[in-house]
Amino acid sequence: MNDAPKEKLAFTPEYYMRLALREARKAYDTGEVPVGAVIVWQQKVIARAHNQVELLKDGTAHAEMIALTQAAAAVGDWRLTECCLYVSKEPCAMCAGAMVNCRLGKLVFGCNDPRMGAAGSALNITAFPGMLHRVETESGVLEEECSALLREFFQTRRIKRPEPQA
Repeated sequence: MNDAPKEKLAFTPEYYMRLALREARKAYDTGEVPVGAVIVWQQKVIARAHNQVELLKDGTAHAEMIALTQAAAAVGDWRLTECCLYVSKEPCAMCAGAMVNCRLGKLVFGCNDPRMGAAGSALNITAFPGMLHRVETESGVLEEECSALLREFFQTRRIKRPEPQA
C-alpha cells in the first residue's frame, strides 16, 4: 500500500484559461471566430462552450452566452454569484450585459478587445455605475496565447478571401 500523500492539483487561472483556449480551438477548427469559455463553480467546470454563430446561424451564439446557459442549468439557478467565467477574449456588450444580469461572480479573460470589448477596453458594462450588479474582472491571463490564436485566424481568413473583381 502506498502511503505517500496525494498531490493536490493546482487549479490556477492559467489552468482554466487553457481549457477555454481548447474550446477556442474547436471554434477555429470549424471556421468560427476562436473564442472559448468555461465556467467554474465550487472548483468544478460546469460549462464549456465555443462560438457557434455560423453553425447555429445565430448572432447570439457566443461562447459566453452558451456557457452562461449551461451554468444556470448546472447550478439550478439563474444567479451565478459563486461562478467564475474564463473566456479567451474580452466579452462584447451583449455578453457582458448577460454576465451582469446573471449576477456572475467573476470574469477572467485572456486578451483585450479594444474595438468591441465591454469589460474595460471600449466600454465597461461589467462595472458600470448604476447597474444592479458589478462583475469582478481580471484580464491578461495567457494573453499572448489568446491573442495569437485570434491573429492567426484572421490572417488565415484574409489569405483565403478572394480579391474583389474590378
